[in-house]
Amino acid sequence: MKITRQPLVLAASLAAMLALSACGKKDESTAPAPSGTPPPAATAPTPPVAPTPASTAPMAMNNSAPAAVTVGSVELGSTVDANHKILASGTSFAPKDTIYASVDTSGSGNATLSAKWTTQDGQVVHEDSKSLNATGPQTTAFMISKPDGFPTGDYKVQISLNGNQVASKDFSVK
Repeated sequence: MKITRQPLVLAASLAAMLALSACGKKDESTAPAPSGTPPPAATAPTPPVAPTPASTAPMAMNNSAPAAVTVGSVELGSTVDANHKILASGTSFAPKDTIYASVDTSGSGNATLSAKWTTQDGQVVHEDSKSLNATGPQTTAFMISKPDGFPTGDYKVQISLNGNQVASKDFSVK
């Protein structure tokens, strides 16, 4: 019986390829190709994908704490709706008007929102504070009224968040 070398070379090459693939080796270019088999086509390696920096990832996608409560806008008026929004804003009121300050906030967390109403010379007319347990945008309303009427003159409302003044609005009573 006559034995040729070609089947032995194929068997040895197959055994070598199996042994290399079992070891987790990914580069098969070092293994000899079986005779009669064309070499594998060369492919360019895929460039690695750069990780996205944490600072550019959206807040909902990373595990950082939600934004703290911040004050957006403050509006004055003589009426508010059920959501504490001013229906008609203004800065001039009649002596017997109820005056509202509507404060928009955003962010999440616990905070204390305060309103300090003063006359033009700094005399305090009224102070009020409200505790917030915010989970997103909301509006808080503060109000002052005086059944016998406010004296005519210039006034100011100062809005504070956690003890720090963040906004103020001037208004007048005529």
